[in-house]
Amino acid sequence: MAVIIKTALMLVVSNLFMTFAWYAHLKDLNHKPWFIAALVSWGIAFFEYLVQVPANRIGYTELRLDQLKIMQEAITLIVFIPFAVLYMRQPMRLDYLWASLCICGAVYFMFRGHPAPMAPPAP
Repeated sequence: MAVIIKTALMLVVSNLFMTFAWYAHLKDLNHKPWFIAALVSWGIAFFEYLVQVPANRIGYTELRLDQLKIMQEAITLIVFIPFAVLYMRQPMRLDYLWASLCICGAVYFMFRGHPAPMAPPAP
C-alpha cells in the first residue's frame, strides 16, 4: 500500500478517536464533573495516539512535516463534519463548505511541485 494512502487511512482512524475524545463528552458526560470528562477523554485519546504516532512516522518517510500537518487538518475536517451533524445533531452549515474549500487550498499549496525530502536516518 502506498505510504500516503496508509498514512491517510491511519490518520482517519486516529482522528475518529480524537474527535470523540475532544467533543463527545459535551453530549454524553454533560451531567458529570469536568474532571470525569477529562479522564474519559484522556482514555480515548490514548487509543488515538496508538494510531497517530505510527501514522506520522510512516508518512514522514515520504512526506514533509508541513505536508503531514495539512493532511491531518484536512482529515480532521472530513471526520468532524459528519461527527457534528450525525452524532452531535448539529445543523449542516454552509460554513463547512467554505472551511473545506480553504483547507483544499492549503492542501494544494503544501503539495504543489515540492518533492518531499527523505526523513532523517534513525539513530
